[in-house]
Amino acid sequence: MRVHKLTVAALAVAAGLTLTACQNGEDGVAQGGPSSASTASNAPSASAPSAAGGGSSSGSADQGGGKNSSTTGSNGKGTAAGTDTSAKCRTDELEITAIDATISGDANGTVAVELKSRANRDCTLSEYAGVDLKTSAGSISAKRTGEHPGPVVLKKATSVYFGVTYPVNDSGGSGVRVTGLVVTPPDETKSVTLAWPGAATLPVTEGAGSSVKVGPMGSAGQGG
Repeated sequence: MRVHKLTVAALAVAAGLTLTACQNGEDGVAQGGPSSASTASNAPSASAPSAAGGGSSSGSADQGGGKNSSTTGSNGKGTAAGTDTSAKCRTDELEITAIDATISGDANGTVAVELKSRANRDCTLSEYAGVDLKTSAGSISAKRTGEHPGPVVLKKATSVYFGVTYPVNDSGGSGVRVTGLVVTPPDETKSVTLAWPGAATLPVTEGAGSSVKVGPMGSAGQGG
């Protein structure tokens, strides 16, 4: 009987030890769970700086591209500005000729003056040339008609014309004899003297002011 009691007691102790071991195992598993959860919660936190770093890198690259674009635009503007500006035509770069362009029945005579570029570049002529008629009574300076057109850009071998108008001598008298035409290109001081292709004489006029008029560049046949 004593042996049986000891056996039962031993079994009870063994069962208690087994139960304790199971509880300890469950506690160990429970303690391991939060550790795994902590690791999982830390994972997004580790990846977030990487994403922020990517955004910063992308922004930096975009800013660099903007600077390059701005530089290119600046160069583009520089090039455009260079093509918009042409130096003035010099007298020695122009072939200047004159012809009679009077239309029958007109009250005034007209001479058309041609300025043809011989320059190896584009050049500009602005508004009016200086025009003087050499006559037996002295020099007569032509008066501007008053229009203000824009400048004319000439390429090599291209021309522009302007008109010189003068009164026709129908008085029956000898009038004033014209001996030459002096043309000074715009903004130049060097002149060219041409043979006068118009009527041989001008009527004698009284009073102040010139009866000879010059039109702007491009006005051939429209002066006066």
